Amino acid sequence: MSSQPLLQVENLEVKFHTEEGEVRAVNQISFELQPGETLGIVGESGSGKSVSNLALLGLIPQPPGEIAGGRAIFRGRDLLKMTERDLMSIRGNDIAMIFQDPMTALNPFLTVEQQLVEVTRRHMGMNRVEARDHAIQMLERVGIPAAAKRVRDYPHQFSGGMRQRVMIAMALSCKPDVLIADEPTTALDVTIQAQILELMKQLQSEEGAAIILVTHDLAVVASICHRVAVMYGGRIVEKAESDRLFEDPQHPYTVGLLESVPRWDQRGSSLTAIDGQPPDMASLPPGCAFADRCPHAQNQCRESLPTLQPARHGGQVACFVDIDAGAEAAS
Repeated sequence: MSSQPLLQVENLEVKFHTEEGEVRAVNQISFELQPGETLGIVGESGSGKSVSNLALLGLIPQPPGEIAGGRAIFRGRDLLKMTERDLMSIRGNDIAMIFQDPMTALNPFLTVEQQLVEVTRRHMGMNRVEARDHAIQMLERVGIPAAAKRVRDYPHQFSGGMRQRVMIAMALSCKPDVLIADEPTTALDVTIQAQILELMKQLQSEEGAAIILVTHDLAVVASICHRVAVMYGGRIVEKAESDRLFEDPQHPYTVGLLESVPRWDQRGSSLTAIDGQPPDMASLPPGCAFADRCPHAQNQCRESLPTLQPARHGGQVACFVDIDAGAEAAS
């Protein structure tokens, strides 16, 4: 992979102003995306995964949202400082997004053809006939049978898996450099999940796009991602190459996530739940947001905020405690 990042996010901060007070949804996160790689951003609901990526494309409603700081450098330009007009030329063209719920992301009043044609006519300058032919070709590429006929259907006439394929076809129509996939397999059965992931890997191989995969599903991460960023309480608490993170997790939250995932080689054994509840994002503690749920927490964890530091697995971790040393002492 190239040493020059395709996308470089630095200290991104996103807030929401609500009746209950200020909610710090994303708190100074930084990550890089290399050409042709897949970066997984994982964490439970409310950790800031989706908000951080919506912010990159200017899709945070302002107000109540506010991009309070940071940079997002793409091809030498800061996405966070672009005008809406400039962002419109990038969205769907250079950077495309597969949204979490295709039924709400697709317009129910327009046919699939109308929605696919709009993208290619806007960004690629095709006439209507060329755009329609391209739409049919894209539907065929993502495995929709009888594409020439189905292109005239409305979203509600497709199954959940097929709607997701339509979203992928739309996202890839202009051959983007970056594809942001926000929970692309949520609410799909296991067989369809596997098909969607295989399709994304295949199209990435053919087109060379870099992918940001936003998910809470670690099994999906293991099957497709090169590197992983783990988010909790609006912050990135651990970053590592995918295989190293699974083999040697450093942050207690990452360990908890991995222990809560069913494994085929441990049938009959009970799963370990993470005690407690996620933090109130409108009232974050001064220290580590995971401290009240962490079995290794010390006074320092509740009083001071840990920052990302080099970790044993070659990545980074934001934690004061050596969890392996603690486990050895306990035994």
